[in-house]
Amino acid sequence: MALSPLDDLNRLYGKLKRRAGVAEQWSNYYDGDVPLKFASPEFRAQTGGLFEKFSDNWCQVVPDATVERLVPVAFRLNDGTIDPTAWDAWRRNECDVEVGLAFLEALIAGRSYGLVWKPDGIRTEITFHDVRQAIVEYVPGKRRVRSAGLLLWRDGNQERASLFYPDFVYLWVRQVGNGVTATFGESGWVSTGILPNPLKVVPLVALENRARLRGKPTSEIASVAPLQDAVNTLWAHTMTAADERALPARAVLGMDRPTKEILDEDGEVIGEEDLPIDQFRRNRLLWLEREGASIAEFSGADLTNYTQVIEVAVRHIAAQTRTPPSYLTGEMVNISADALVASEAGLVAKVQERQRYFGASLRELMRLEALAAGDPARAEAISMGSVVWRDAQFRSEAQYADALTKYKAINVPDEALWERMPGTTPEEIERWKSMRTDQASAIVGGNMADLFGAKPEAAAITGTGQGA
Repeated sequence: MALSPLDDLNRLYGKLKRRAGVAEQWSNYYDGDVPLKFASPEFRAQTGGLFEKFSDNWCQVVPDATVERLVPVAFRLNDGTIDPTAWDAWRRNECDVEVGLAFLEALIAGRSYGLVWKPDGIRTEITFHDVRQAIVEYVPGKRRVRSAGLLLWRDGNQERASLFYPDFVYLWVRQVGNGVTATFGESGWVSTGILPNPLKVVPLVALENRARLRGKPTSEIASVAPLQDAVNTLWAHTMTAADERALPARAVLGMDRPTKEILDEDGEVIGEEDLPIDQFRRNRLLWLEREGASIAEFSGADLTNYTQVIEVAVRHIAAQTRTPPSYLTGEMVNISADALVASEAGLVAKVQERQRYFGASLRELMRLEALAAGDPARAEAISMGSVVWRDAQFRSEAQYADALTKYKAINVPDEALWERMPGTTPEEIERWKSMRTDQASAIVGGNMADLFGAKPEAAAITGTGQGA
């Protein structure tokens, strides 16, 4: 029995909300907004809400260390040339900024989404959305063939939905907020129109992190969260011990507790009371009158018992997530360049792996952009091409210069060397090629002055006027 678009909408909506709940959990970990765990009831009763807002947040460092190296700089066609049209569309939609946010959401929540559409029928827009706003469904047994996609957004007290099929787009709206709720059987969605889909394919594309053949995309934070909870609890115990046990404590042995007499209005002794200990601390005075009384001292607690366990937990985070220890501990004293490269080898390999999977999604996005622009030949060429990424390995300018000089010595073309330079855009490469052509023309034409600056005026060379 075929399902109606409304049935698909309700089903995808429920699936999206379930995913959004998990994504919200990982987002809270990224923000450091997590409750204290692994603490005994006695500890909670003693400290109350003292540590509710505390988090020594490592969950933010791990995805940030990856996303800062995921920077696409160009799109290459199947013939090896750079596609300037695709890059113009990429820059026009500010994707060079937005894609970093999409990658970060994918690393945190496991997924994010890109959408290609012409809202006004004229200019193509490329937008990115998180897992709380979009969802894609695939044809059973075909992991890359999209059968439907749903995009949600809020507009005041209205919730709007666009349900994408390969041939049509169904638009829906319903009232939310102000006490308006909908039961499962009465979703409250009202159709506002049906649009044709000129792309003939679902224009929502998933950017998935660490997808598996039979599993779900996973969050980078999933493996960090248990250790993060343990670290927070250990820090809470450390600070509690520092407050109560870190300073040496002194005790008086072999002596009754100091007391003072209680006098009535006539000055007669009617009793005695213990002297408050605070008085001795404040006055820094103590009398020992009983024979054999002595002073004992209890040393402060050794807090390294806690910090050593925290250091082990941080090292486990570094090993499990392939994050360089220097990112987590900040210790980079007397480290050679080769040792630093070796310490980042795991992170570089992980980033290159993400480039491969995210790159496939970006190629699909730009294929859809070419289709929307009415250029099916370019769409086919870019689908068989590749994404040019900034080097995942951070190197100094001297290291890049040395490597490029060696490549030049074996006759690697200049254009290939320029593409290897970090942060070099296709526009800059075209400008350098034009400058090189101008220099060659100046040499062939015998106009050597063009190589070093503007030519002097002819009058200044020949001399004019009375003194010529």
